[in-house]
Amino acid sequence: MPGIDECLGEAMRLPGARSAAVIDWISGLALGVAGDAPGGDHEASACEAAEVARMVAEHGTFAPPEDERARPGARALPAVEDVIVTSADSYHLLRFVGAVYDSSVFLHLCVGREEGNLAMARLRLEDIATRMVL
Repeated sequence: MPGIDECLGEAMRLPGARSAAVIDWISGLALGVAGDAPGGDHEASACEAAEVARMVAEHGTFAPPEDERARPGARALPAVEDVIVTSADSYHLLRFVGAVYDSSVFLHLCVGREEGNLAMARLRLEDIATRMVL
């Protein structure tokens, strides 16, 4: 099972990938980064992406149904799997990473609109997040 650096390298091999990061959405701390940060600053980008992830993860509207929360062995994940934010020239994908314990980590991938494929990037990021070992 790949670690953070291997997963970031795999994400950066996606067509159109500009940057990738593993971020703790509670603290805003980047646990690993690759590529050119959106806005030019990895730390600022991590904090800003963490704000979006935190808003989604903690919002009651996105909570899983009551029967899913009570299921034994349920993974500690926000009910939302991923968040997609589009801008004029790029897609930003935030994919929550599950863990046996309460995980507060997500992958942030920035993909150029003209070079990338949003659907493929989303599916590959899901696979990477599933296999990543923290």
